[in-house]
Amino acid sequence: MECEKKPSYRRVLLKLSGEALRNGKNEIIDFSYVKEVCLEIMKWKNAGVQIAIVIGAGNIWRGRQGDKMDQTRADHMGMLATTINCLAMQDVFLSLGTEAEVFTAADMPSFAHTYTRDDAVQALEDGKIVLFGCGLGNPYFSTDTAAVLRAAEIGADISLFAKNIDGVYTADPKKDAQAVRYDTLSYEEILSKRLAAIDLTAAAFCLANQLKVLVFGLDDPANIGKAIQGEKIGTILRSET
Repeated sequence: MECEKKPSYRRVLLKLSGEALRNGKNEIIDFSYVKEVCLEIMKWKNAGVQIAIVIGAGNIWRGRQGDKMDQTRADHMGMLATTINCLAMQDVFLSLGTEAEVFTAADMPSFAHTYTRDDAVQALEDGKIVLFGCGLGNPYFSTDTAAVLRAAEIGADISLFAKNIDGVYTADPKKDAQAVRYDTLSYEEILSKRLAAIDLTAAAFCLANQLKVLVFGLDDPANIGKAIQGEKIGTILRSET
């Protein structure tokens, strides 16, 4: 697996939605599809890109779906679900011959390393794929926020948000045929209009820390490579200044 083009970034944080692991199927994880995603990631890892991954939990559990559940407990369940997804993807990477380590924000040493910034960066420098589980380890914070915080901590050049839609639109394109996709969108506009681009807490954090995010569709795993090459796909999120 060789790359015809050079990557635009040295270190990236890839945010995968849990729903993406389903690939539109009724099963929790479509392992044949996950293998395709892993092979694409490995291609760019082998080209010298350091890749860290945050995975959501939507294929297993959403923290607010439990009717009348305590919010903290429901979010704890979501954290465990993200770890399940990380372990599943780690297993695919290992089966393909690529080293991958899981770091979790909550202590679970029987399954994964406890997250520290230095250990995660060292793993990336050693050429390993790094997967972050348990979000931030705190309730009320989404994996979007976990992704951009981890990106800032490890010094990622960009956060790549792979979703089940190919960017951010003026309205829900499934409901509004007139919806138009943004090429670029500012965090200020996301916050003022409360747009469903990324979690608002994540948007505020990106604004405060001048972080760059690309939102794109994962209908084709090759889009990960296009994003790493800096091709014009999806929607770039940035500060106005």
